[in-house]
Order: sequence, then structure tokens, then C-alpha cells
Amino acid sequence: MRLVQVLIPEGTSESVLGALDEQGIDYAVFQEVGRGDFEAMVQFPVPPSGVETVLDSLTEAGIQEDAYTIVLAPETVVSQRLSALVERFPGLRISREELYARAQDLAPANSTFFAFLILSTIIATTGLLLDSAATIIGAMVVAPLMGPAISASVGTILDDANMTRRGVVLQVTGLIAAILTAAIMGWILQATILIPPELDILAIPQVAERTSPNFLSLFLALGSGLAGSISIMRGSGSTLVGVAIAVALVPPAATSGLGLAFGLPGIAFTAAVLVLVNLLAINLSALLLFYLAGFKPLEASKFEGVRSSLYSRLVVIAVGIAILSIVLAGVTFTTFQTKSLEVNVQNELNQRFEEANLEGVELLSVTVDYEISDVILGNEPEVNILIAVPRNQEIPPDLAQRWDDEITEAIGRDVVVRVGFVEAQLSEREEPNPPIDWPSLASRPGADVRYAGHLTG
Repeated sequence: MRLVQVLIPEGTSESVLGALDEQGIDYAVFQEVGRGDFEAMVQFPVPPSGVETVLDSLTEAGIQEDAYTIVLAPETVVSQRLSALVERFPGLRISREELYARAQDLAPANSTFFAFLILSTIIATTGLLLDSAATIIGAMVVAPLMGPAISASVGTILDDANMTRRGVVLQVTGLIAAILTAAIMGWILQATILIPPELDILAIPQVAERTSPNFLSLFLALGSGLAGSISIMRGSGSTLVGVAIAVALVPPAATSGLGLAFGLPGIAFTAAVLVLVNLLAINLSALLLFYLAGFKPLEASKFEGVRSSLYSRLVVIAVGIAILSIVLAGVTFTTFQTKSLEVNVQNELNQRFEEANLEGVELLSVTVDYEISDVILGNEPEVNILIAVPRNQEIPPDLAQRWDDEITEAIGRDVVVRVGFVEAQLSEREEPNPPIDWPSLASRPGADVRYAGHLTG
């Protein structure tokens, strides 16, 4: 429920109260004893979905923008007459006036915005380097990116060019600042003992996760934008939804900065693409939802202009997403290729090894080295096979080549096969000892590991 207070300008009391009577609104009128520009104040309750309708009728009755209209959200309203109002104004959407006020509140002052964003980036970068999902989520609570994303869309829908411009500028400059902050932090940390020398950031799962963006990333961004818009329109959970929006933007921005700091332009580029795609998707979903919810400018004469501006903006954003989606499509396709090939090779070797029924020989591991960069560059997959054999077991000298030919025929493409052997001791006791961890044994100093060549099919 909302409590609306309106100062009635001189000479308009009759028309204003008549408009409220037509809407079936219960009201109270108080005499105004101020400077003389107003003759009374009227106060009335109305459901949130009815505020916009009632204020439109009051505007037609003579309440202009130079008057004072205050909309309050009371804690509790006790009355049996409320059910009639709720039936008259069904729905959960707030008024455009309240939406505009909330959008203004969400976009903080520039100094506050950049202070929180930089601190959030520092925390997120630390979480990435520590491979700590909890730290990254904690950083998202601090990030203030929901405000600019929502205010840019609200400004477009309500024809406030200044709000739109400020929202867009804060988003773009904020994310650039996040990338630079992470890059500077990465450069500084490399000169300290806080991270190991020659650290491979691609080996950190939280970093690697954001260097291979695919189409699934769009669902996070679109869902975050829709959730943010719904939370603002219905006044619930906006803080938690802001975390989801920040998750889509700050961690990949920090990853892009780390790519710059560690001299890995590929990481910097792919993470930056993920940031930009998510940014566009969040704005696209917010714009669409506010438009479909029926928000319009206060002045009806501006509606056509806003609609044409909205359509053009939606087209620009959609084209931008489509262009950047080429990168997402490439990553999605190559990721599918690498994983499918790895599964096919492992299944093929496991099946052939079981069919061979080699007594005393154990297949320890099968791994496939085939990255996205290998797909792009046309490199052949490397298949690494490790088996355990008894000391006196005869090993075919061309085993690697045999498996190379069989795998090539089975999957229909050339591979490189590398076979490693670990000498195994087999007990003659009837009750076997616990199984030996062969991969760990092979990695111990002094382990006897032999390789059957590095052959190309």
C-alpha cells in the first residue's frame, strides 16, 4: 500500500477532489497555511499499482510538476476498506514516478560508485588468484553495478536523456576501471612473494572458467537483467539481485585485467568479450521488461519518440550481441569438440584394453591434451596412455603406433599417441594386497617409467 500526499494549487481543489471521487479513493483534506501558492493538502491510500493511474488523473485535474506530490510506503494499514481498492487496482507493478525515484537512488554519486567498484575488483581479483568462490561472491556484494544498468534502461523508457547517459557512462567507465585495477594489482603482485613465481593463471579453475565463454554465459546475463528489473518494479530483493548482476560483470573484468598483467592477450580478449556480452545482455533484458510492463513517459506527446528511440537502441544492442556471439559460438563449438574427442578416445581405449585381456597388465590412465587453441591452430590431439606391466612382460615395440592407427580409424582423425609404462610387481598370495596407486607411484622419485615413443598417425 502507498500513502500519497498532494499539495493542491490555488483554484484547483474542486477538480482535484472530483478526480479522486471518480477513482473511488477515500481521502482526507487539510488546509494549507504556507506561502499561499497552495490552498490545501489531500492525503489518500492507494495500492502501488494504482499510483500511476491516480496521479495521471490528478495531472489532468490541474496538479502540475511544480506542485508537491509525495508517495510514502507505510509499514501497516488497518482497514476493511482496502480490499475494494486492491480489487480496483490489481497488479504488482509500481508507478513510473516511483520507478524513476528508485533508479535515481540506485545510481550513487560518482566517487561512491568508483570507490565501491575498485574495492570490489580488488577483492574479486584476490578471490580469483586464491581460487576462492566464496571470496568472489563476497566481492559481488560490494559491487554497485546494478544501479547504472537499471538507471540507463529507466532513463530510456521514461525519456530522461541525462539518466540514460549517466547510466551508460558509469557502466562503461566502471568496467574499464575494473579491468585496469585488476591489471595493476596483477603487475604489483608479480613483484612480491604473495604469488608463486611463473604462476600459470590458466591453471586456476576460477580464472579458466572465465576464459572460455560460451552461449551459457548469455543465460546468466539475461537472467540477471530480468531479475534486477523485476526486483525494482516490485520492490523486493534488489540487493541480492545486484549480486547476480555483479557476478556477470566484475569477475570476468578482473580476469581480463589479470590477462593483461601476466602478458596473456588471449585471456584478456576472451574475458573482455564475456564482459561486453554480459553488459549488453543485461541492458537488453532490462529494456525489454520495462517496455513490456507498460512504463511510459509522463507526457503522452513524448511516447512515440521514446518508442522509436527504444527500438533503435534495442536493435543496436541486439546487433552488438550477435557480433560478439560469433566468439561465443566459436568457443562453444571448440569446447564441444575437445570434450567429445576426449570421451571418444577414452571409451575406445578402455574397450580395446578389455577386449585384449592382457594378464597382469593394468590400464592406469588415459588423458587427451587438446585445447581450444589446438582446434583453432589445427594441431593434432595428443593421447597420453599410462599402463602398468610386470617386469618380465614383453612389450610390443610398435604398441604406440598400433593404438595410433586404431584410434585414428575409430574417430576419423589423426592423433599423436604417447604410451608410458610402469613396471608392476604382482603378488602370488591368494588374498591380494590393497590396490597400488599407480599414478602416485609413477610420480615418485626413482620410479621406473618407460615410454614407447611419440608417434604421429
